[in-house]
Amino acid sequence: MRTSSTKSSLAKAIRYTLGHWAGLGLFLTDGRVEVDNNTVERTIRPISLGRKNALFTGSDGGGETWAILASLINSAKLHNLDPQTYLADVLERIVSGRTKVNALHELLPWNWKALQAQPAQAA
Repeated sequence: MRTSSTKSSLAKAIRYTLGHWAGLGLFLTDGRVEVDNNTVERTIRPISLGRKNALFTGSDGGGETWAILASLINSAKLHNLDPQTYLADVLERIVSGRTKVNALHELLPWNWKALQAQPAQAA
């Protein structure tokens, strides 16, 4: 019988696997859990690709503005909204005063989508 040192790469890999065993086998007992995270990876890819562009925003304020806009666009996409339609309506509501400053939370993508569905339900 051949043994391996507890400090070997193989032993470290085995310890790592055993330490994560519950998570590794979770997808076998819970059908909602995927084997890989490719869906998440594809979703966040545009953010990581745009990260290099953020290096050249010119200022801290510009970088913060870019981050907010990127977050809104990707949140809209996650809620199956057309980002251009969503942002155009949100900006129009803010500029026209139809949405007051203390009600800006209503313009977040998930709330905006629910507001858009209400007239359709009433009709």
